[in-house]
Amino acid sequence: MFQYAGAARFAYNWALAKENENYKKGGKFISDSELRKEFTRLRNSDEYSWLKNISNNVTKQAIKDACIAYKNFFKGLQYLSISICNQINQNRNRYNIYLGKSKA
Repeated sequence: MFQYAGAARFAYNWALAKENENYKKGGKFISDSELRKEFTRLRNSDEYSWLKNISNNVTKQAIKDACIAYKNFFKGLQYLSISICNQINQNRNRYNIYLGKSKA
């Protein structure tokens, strides 16, 4: 179990590092299928041969989860900045206090 958890964590962190590196270079999101293909090549190398003892489904799902989390992070930032700007513009001179279902 520890090997499976370690392999999943390794694959997740590897995928996030690849996405971050690509983002810093100005690239778009890398799809999880592209990352999984690259990870398969990595897995077949001599340096990471220990990954062959782990089912590829474990690492595949970890990479998918990392890609979803990465995309959701940027969606959250976009939504947050839009909603804050809208609230500032709409409520510039208006103050509301909400107490349950009533408005004071």
